[in-house]
Amino acid sequence: MASGSSLLSEEEFLCPICLETFNKPVSTPCGHNFCMSCITSYWDNAAKCWCPVCKETFTRKPNLKVNTFISGLVSQFRSLHVTNSSFQSSGSEVQCDFCIDPRNAATKSCLECLSSYCNDHLESHYTDSALRRHTLVGPVANLVDNVCKEHHKLLKLFCRDDGVVLCDICVSSHHTNHDVVPVQWGYNNMQDMLGELEIKVQRKIQERLQKVQNMRTSVEKSKREAQEVMAKGTQDLSELVFEMEKIQVELVRVVEEKRKTAEEEAEGLINQLEREISDLKETATKLEKLKRSKDLPSFLQSYQNQPLLPPTMDLSGFVFTKHLEIQHTHTSLRRSISQLRTLVSQMNKEINRFSNCPDASNEVMLQYMQQHEVNIVLDPETAHPLLSVSADGKRVWYNSGTGLWGNQILRPNTFTMHLAALGQRGFSSCKFYFEVFVGQKTEWCLGVATASIQKNGAMVRNSDCGLWSIWFLMDKFETFSSPGVSVHAGKVEKVGVFVDWDGGEISFFDVVKATPIYSFTECLFSEELYPYFNPCDNEYGSNLGPMIIVPVSSVE
Repeated sequence: MASGSSLLSEEEFLCPICLETFNKPVSTPCGHNFCMSCITSYWDNAAKCWCPVCKETFTRKPNLKVNTFISGLVSQFRSLHVTNSSFQSSGSEVQCDFCIDPRNAATKSCLECLSSYCNDHLESHYTDSALRRHTLVGPVANLVDNVCKEHHKLLKLFCRDDGVVLCDICVSSHHTNHDVVPVQWGYNNMQDMLGELEIKVQRKIQERLQKVQNMRTSVEKSKREAQEVMAKGTQDLSELVFEMEKIQVELVRVVEEKRKTAEEEAEGLINQLEREISDLKETATKLEKLKRSKDLPSFLQSYQNQPLLPPTMDLSGFVFTKHLEIQHTHTSLRRSISQLRTLVSQMNKEINRFSNCPDASNEVMLQYMQQHEVNIVLDPETAHPLLSVSADGKRVWYNSGTGLWGNQILRPNTFTMHLAALGQRGFSSCKFYFEVFVGQKTEWCLGVATASIQKNGAMVRNSDCGLWSIWFLMDKFETFSSPGVSVHAGKVEKVGVFVDWDGGEISFFDVVKATPIYSFTECLFSEELYPYFNPCDNEYGSNLGPMIIVPVSSVE
């Protein structure tokens, strides 16, 4: 019956540098053993090439190769130190495959028979000469799945390079220079990875649940708003129609009344003028008769004794223009109706626009964001020495002609590595919005940053760096915190930046097309946020154009 034991202690398989079990062991000319990566890294950082253990100096760096003998011993050592618990079934004992009822607990498993035995049924493996050659191990659950089909050995090792479970013979024959660990280690490592993945999955589930809840809330609000719009709109339009009908009735009444009054007044005046005409004609006849008289005394006496003209109206200031009043009313009415038609036409356009525009919600969202516009002015004291800031603090650009600046004494709040500048004013516990014109620039970075953002040296690009920004490069976007991960494609000319400090959200919009670019959500802010501008250099073509802070112009 085969068995094995280790005559070597664990310390003999530990690398003197990392103090871990050898990984791709190599031997130096002086006879000491190390992990290949450990000794290579040690020599790369050491002033001279020598052995870390005995300090023997080598005139030239040895050309090291993996010691296959030691690598095999390491594999055997690892396999001997794998406990049978790695193969036990969780929460239950392995039962004998040959007991009927009741089934006894197995005490051994045979790798050749691929069966587990209790003490009674194991007796034949001790007495039968053929069975005595079989390999017996502690009881193993799911034995068939845990034994190498080729070598009939327990699968005790895991190759990280190929992602397969191996026996010790598989390791020495096909995986000598691979990263091989006991299955328990591989299991634990995979469990850790699955734990991290599970956290990410749960986070994504929560994000999507929140989105679903937000959408359901939005749908419910939309339903209520729609009902209110229809009810209030119908009511308002009905009231407007009623008012128009009242105006129509009143218009007819007033005009008709004016017409009758004008006719009555005109008829009275006409009658009076006709009577005066009759009197004047009679007077004219008398005057003509008196004028033909040849009796001088009688003529003079008649002329003196009777009035020559009858009483008449003074027509010097008489004007009858009642029709002009009607014309003026007509003109005013036409002007008002024209204005009303314009308003109705505009209302109809808005309804059609709402009905036919698929991105109406984006336009509404952009208009909402633009209501929170703030005045942004750049702080030149934060600008990298290779950047130029305009006198009004509204423009920043890369200045390739500034020359050497390494010997300059820089302020503590000046960026020394990133070609960036911050706004003068920070914001917290509020909503704010600003727009930036980037034109045809080939590279730029825009967003908001905390006051404590690292300005001296390079920043680590992760979610804890204190910078929430989008980075445009040629024709695609990525976030500063997730390099290499594209979040949007295409070019933009004007970018809108909206921050909801309390809501933990930062959104970027293509202002010209009224479409979203990217949003950071569920952020936790603990300090003021400052606008962040990085116009970048000319690495990807001509890029000397400025980033310009521009005032908001409403979406048409």
